[in-house]
Amino acid sequence: MAKKPSAAPMTDAATDAAQPNYKIEYREIQPFGTLKDLPLGLESNARAASVDALNQVLADTMTLRDLYKKHHWQMSGATFYQLHLLLDKHYEAQAELVDSIAERVMTLGGLSLAMAPDVADATRIPRPPKGREDVPTQLARLLEAHELILRYARDAAEAAADAGDSGTDDLLISEVVRTNELQVWFIAEHLAETNLTRGQA
Repeated sequence: MAKKPSAAPMTDAATDAAQPNYKIEYREIQPFGTLKDLPLGLESNARAASVDALNQVLADTMTLRDLYKKHHWQMSGATFYQLHLLLDKHYEAQAELVDSIAERVMTLGGLSLAMAPDVADATRIPRPPKGREDVPTQLARLLEAHELILRYARDAAEAAADAGDSGTDDLLISEVVRTNELQVWFIAEHLAETNLTRGQA
């Protein structure tokens, strides 16, 4: 019976090749605020304007998304269960918007905001306190944030349409505006002043 050849001894070169090379010099390949040259049939100034507007909507949407999660965790009171579930559903819808908006920025050749400190610098939505607020205050904060986004998104959509950027116009109206309008309706109805009545014994 033939002997199996013995494995060759490990060499330093083989060992080195198996090691991850994580000690590298960090390199930025596209500075923020610049555009890649892409054959999209849109003038660069139109693309730049849309990227700026979309990044503003993105920063505000990421903040609203996180505000929904904060209130989802900190909800209290008689309607806790219903609102706890509703706010998480709205959070998920805002998270989907975040991805769509960021992808549109990248599609236009720009760079999307991504990190929390940058979002905090850019958002127009007021920062809530770390502590728990009562239910009407939580819901009012959400409605205020929605209104800020809706007003800006409609103006940005009109500007994009005027510049020939129908893709950005469509995203802002069909996704951002419609999602936020629907969520405003659901949240606002929870602030209707209806009286709870007790059944007769």
